[in-house]
Amino acid sequence: MIGLIKRIYGDFGLSFTSKLSTRPEKFMGEIATWDHAEAQLKAALEKAELPYTINEKDGAFYGPKIDCDITDAIGRKWQCGTIQLDYAQPENFDLKYIGADNAEHRPVVVHRAIFGSFERFIAILIEHFAGAFPAWMAPVQAVVIAIADRHADYCVSVRDRLAAAGLRVQIDSGDERMQAKIRNAQLQKIPYMLVAGDREAETDSVSVRLRSGEDLKSKTVAEFIVLAQETIAARK
Repeated sequence: MIGLIKRIYGDFGLSFTSKLSTRPEKFMGEIATWDHAEAQLKAALEKAELPYTINEKDGAFYGPKIDCDITDAIGRKWQCGTIQLDYAQPENFDLKYIGADNAEHRPVVVHRAIFGSFERFIAILIEHFAGAFPAWMAPVQAVVIAIADRHADYCVSVRDRLAAAGLRVQIDSGDERMQAKIRNAQLQKIPYMLVAGDREAETDSVSVRLRSGEDLKSKTVAEFIVLAQETIAARK
């Protein structure tokens, strides 16, 4: 579970701190069981080489837990991930399973949440990235922009090939001029703007611009697909 949290928060580029929350004033079960459970969580944290602090008496009433606080772009902390080790509820509900020895055994329950509330996590991400999601997360990854109406058919073919390659792509077919369309895409924080005119149509290429304003110059459609796919796969 710690490895899963590390991987997922790493994909989002979120740093986090951990704390071990111990037995609260009101608790279920035996103190010896709690001590055993807390020792197991400490061992897991140390094996995972995950630094942590002790959060005294803040465990759940049924077991101790590892809580993970993510840090957003402006330094705020949000408690999202949690891993809870529960020996009490299986006793409370008299849960049993048949083991390999064909005998009854008591299970142990591990409760876990990675995102916490999914809607709240999305809100944290929107603020963390200021809406400028990495290409792999962006709802629209690329927009194709025609320089003139006569390039519309070529833009449709570019869009279709990008979509077939698994990219989320749209065409800006509005009546505004090219520069206004580029500006609109930047304001929408779309990662890639692909401009197509006579030269691009003749060479099966697009002029690639980033939302930052950087111009990657002309690339063939095939070259852009490779670039985008590699960036997305690497979670850059």
